[in-house]
Amino acid sequence: MEQVWMCNVNTSFTGTCFRPSSVANERMSQFGTYCIRSRDKVSYDIANMNEFFSVVLSAALALAAALPQRKVSFKPEDQAAAEQNYINYQQQQENKQPIQDFRPKVQIDTTTFIPILHFDKVQDSDGSYRTSYETGNNIQAQEQGYLKNVANSDNENIAALVQQGSYSYTAPDGQIINVEYTADEFGFRVKGDHIPTPPPVSPEIQKGLDLIYAGIKANQERVDYEAKNDPEASKQNQEKAALNYKGLYYQQ
Repeated sequence: MEQVWMCNVNTSFTGTCFRPSSVANERMSQFGTYCIRSRDKVSYDIANMNEFFSVVLSAALALAAALPQRKVSFKPEDQAAAEQNYINYQQQQENKQPIQDFRPKVQIDTTTFIPILHFDKVQDSDGSYRTSYETGNNIQAQEQGYLKNVANSDNENIAALVQQGSYSYTAPDGQIINVEYTADEFGFRVKGDHIPTPPPVSPEIQKGLDLIYAGIKANQERVDYEAKNDPEASKQNQEKAALNYKGLYYQQ
């Protein structure tokens, strides 16, 4: 009986026998990659493989035929026409009018950076602080602040920040400007030789102001006297004053 070997053939067409078979000339139809070895002769069954390669080659040829073909001409007249077209295109680009920009133009003025020569700040746990600094263009400043108990309109003590400080700088005309300021429960007050001062009050206006202040003082003394000697009448006067303040004038 003739001994038959069934062999597997990989893509490089090298045979690798994997099991003996007693069936001669048996064809495996899955991929056509099997061979039959009979004695010393090996025959490769590549009919199906050839068919596969034929299909792939036909598809490649069809794809190449479908691509657009470009003919390149090396004639002198064709080259001259192409160069002239390129020159005409360049001239059109140079003569083309630029697109007008309607956006507003913003001009940024550059300035010189001023160095900080000195800066110091101390913050204490009780709310007080001290700070000072100096710049390269002759600006000097210092300030200190602390908390102070002041009475509000309801006679309640509240903490207010009191600030005191000064600063100096050089004006455009070369003058050295010195400023001192205070901010507390009485408002902001500033002093400086360059600050304009109001003209003095005339004697007539000052006499009128004195009379007004005297009337306010006399009225307050009367209210205090009535509150001390006649509490009921003082209460009624206070109610009348409250109505008058709201625009509800009291009718007798």
